[in-house]
Amino acid sequence: MKRPSRTIVLGIFCAVANEVLYGFSYLFTKQITNQVSAITLLSWRFLIAFLTLSLARAFGLIKVLYKGKKPGILFAVAFLQPVCYFICEALGVSMTTASESGTIIASIPVVTLAASSLILKERPTHFQMIGIGVSLSGVVLTSLLQGGGASFNLPGYIILFFAVISYSLYAVLVQKARQYTSMELTYGMIAVGAGAYGVMALTEHLLQGTVRQWILLPFTNPDFLAAALYLGIGSSVFAFFLANAAFASLGANRTAAFVGISTVVSILLGVVVLHERFTGWQAFGAALILAGVYIANLGGNRKVFR
Repeated sequence: MKRPSRTIVLGIFCAVANEVLYGFSYLFTKQITNQVSAITLLSWRFLIAFLTLSLARAFGLIKVLYKGKKPGILFAVAFLQPVCYFICEALGVSMTTASESGTIIASIPVVTLAASSLILKERPTHFQMIGIGVSLSGVVLTSLLQGGGASFNLPGYIILFFAVISYSLYAVLVQKARQYTSMELTYGMIAVGAGAYGVMALTEHLLQGTVRQWILLPFTNPDFLAAALYLGIGSSVFAFFLANAAFASLGANRTAAFVGISTVVSILLGVVVLHERFTGWQAFGAALILAGVYIANLGGNRKVFR
C-alpha cells in the first residue's frame, strides 16, 4: 500500500482536530444557550476571535496580506461561513427536533460531493462515495436515537437545508480562493462574522433595552465568559484555520467526510460530562461514522497544503 504523503497526513490531522474542536463546542453551547440568545453568544464569540487574531497580527505572530487580491471570493466565503451557516443552523435547530436537525445536517458531505462535482468538476472516488454513505448512516442512526419525534415543521426543514447548502458551497469556494492563505481566509471570515453578529446583537438588545447587560455579560457571568472564550478561540480561530487548511490539502470531498467525527465527540462528552444515556446502538452508529471516514480517505488525489 502506498504510503500517504506528508501533505495528506497534515490535512487529515487538521480535519480531525477541527471536528474534535467542533465536538467540544456543542457542550459549551448547550450549557450556555439556556441563559442567553444564540445571537448574543455568537456576537461575543466572534468579537473575541477577532480581537485574538488582531493581537496576533499586531505582534507579528501571523501574516495577513490582502493587497492586490480580489476581495469578492473572500467575502463570498465569509458570508457562507460563518454568517449564513450559523444563522440557518441556529434557527433550524430551534424549530425542529434533535433527531431531525441532526439527520439533515448529516447530509453535508453528500451535498458537498454534488457541489464539488458541479462547480469544481471533481468526480468523487468510489471510496469517497461508499465512505460518506457509511458515515451518513452512522450519523442518522445516532441522531434518530436522540428521540424527539417529528416536528413536521417545513420552514425549519428548509432553513436547515439552507445551512447544509451554505456549508457545502463554503467548502467548494475555499478551493477557488487559492490566492489567499488559510490564515488570510480565517481572518477574513472571523472579521465578517464579528461585524455581522455584532450588528445583529446590538439591534436585538436595543429593542429589548438590554445593551448594558450585553456589554457587561462576560464580566458578570463566568460561565458565559468560559463558553465565549472557548468558542471564540478554540472553535473559531483554531477550528476555522484547521478547516481551511484541510480543504486546501485534501479537497472538499475528502474533508467533508470528517464531519461526522464531531458527532462522535459530542456523544462521548454528553456521556462523560452531562451523564447522558449511551446505548449499544449509539456505539454502533459511532463505529459506522469512524469506519466511513476511514473508507472515504482511502486513495484520493493530492492537494496543495498552504
